[in-house]
This record gives sequence, C-alpha cells and structure tokens, in this order.
Amino acid sequence: MTKLLTEAEGSPVAVENSQASSPFLLVCEHASPRLPEKMGTLGLSPAALSSHIAWDPGALAVSELLVKSLDATLIYQRFSRLVYDCNRPPEAQAAMPPVSEVFEIPGNAAISAAERRARTEALYLPFRDELADFIAARKVSGRPPVLVTMHTFTPVYHGRQREVEVGILHDTDKRLADCMLAAAGKTKRYDTRRNEPYGPADGVTHTLIEHGLKNGLLNVMIEIRNDLVSDEIGQKVMADYLTGLLGESLASLSQ
Repeated sequence: MTKLLTEAEGSPVAVENSQASSPFLLVCEHASPRLPEKMGTLGLSPAALSSHIAWDPGALAVSELLVKSLDATLIYQRFSRLVYDCNRPPEAQAAMPPVSEVFEIPGNAAISAAERRARTEALYLPFRDELADFIAARKVSGRPPVLVTMHTFTPVYHGRQREVEVGILHDTDKRLADCMLAAAGKTKRYDTRRNEPYGPADGVTHTLIEHGLKNGLLNVMIEIRNDLVSDEIGQKVMADYLTGLLGESLASLSQ
C-alpha cells in the first residue's frame, strides 16, 4: 500500500477560519467516521463503523459552533481514528488499534510495518505538520495560540455507566484546566471533572504534549459525554457552556 488516499478523497486535514482573531486553536482528531476507500470496512459492521469506536460523535459539531462563538481556528482530521488515531504517536499500538472497547477490528489485527508506515504518512504526518506549521506561524507573528482539543466519550463503557458529563483534561501544564474547573464550579451546569473519564496515564494527551507543552502554549483537552451533544439543541447548549468557560478562563489568565 503505497498511497492510501485517492486524489478524489482530498486532504486528510481540514482547516476552518485560519485567520481567526482570537488565540483559540481548536483541534478535533476524531471528527469523522469516514474510512478511505482503499481500506474497505476493516471487517466491521455498519453499526460498529458509525459508533463511538470510529469517531467522537458530536465533537466536530460543537467545535464548529465554537469557531463562531470564539472566532477560533479549527483543525480537524477527515478520516476515522480506526485507520489512524491522530492523538497517538506512530509507535503506539493504539494509533491503529486491533481492539476498541468490546470490538475487535479485523483490518487492524495484523498490520505490516509497511502498512503502518503508509497510514502514518497518509494521515498522521499531514495532520501533525498542519498543526505545527499553524502554531509556528502564529508564534512568529507574536500571537501564540491557545490549544484546545475537542473530544466526546460514550456514556457506557465496558458495561459501566459514566456519571461525569464534561472532562477537563491536562498533562503537566494545568493552568488553563485549573481556571476552567474553577469557572465550572460556579455555574454547576454540568458534572465537570478533572482528568475524567481519561487522564495522562491513558495516553490521551499526545496532542497536548506534542503541540502544546513543547511550544509553551496554554492547552487543555475537553471531553464531552456524547449523549449530551446528540442533537443540535444539545450541541448549542454545550457550545455556549464551553464558550463561557474558555472565555472567562483566558481573561483570568491574561490579567
């Protein structure tokens, strides 16, 4: 497999509002369930391919609302994390997972080194480079971005109900997360918690480390329980909530 994507499929990376006036840079690594044509179905059923194992339902919709409310830039991956999870480095098994929750992924069961390399070159490297180039250009212009990665999670995982509604995740830099959690404590609109339902030990902070910590940027990862953003009303309410948290937090840090 020398070239994973066809010309008709276009770039794996999409950028919205690149000339945004605010410093917020939204990143959505799991925006789409789409598989490249050459990958077939990876041996999965249509139900599995539309489920949370293939993408983060609602994450892109909320991100696009935040683009408008914050005048933010958005960069997102146009293909499924089942082919390559862009929130993982190439050496991580989870970058091309053979199993996701209770689902075995036959098309990922025995990937050769050449296939791993083809997926990395087709999906991860363009995504990484787009982010890196955008951040570098903003830093040169004297406007370093504030990195916010956008995710959703399933309400039930391995048969267990998750009570948390919004997770505010961070790695070693918790400046922005601390301010957001303080703001969330005032509103009490959602059950909002630190580093839940995942945290750094789960390997989910790759983008924050690679593009946030290494560049000295304010950064945070947001996880939203996906039943809360399954329709337009829920997406709008959540976007309003996050607009308030992010705006208040950045203002607090700028003082």
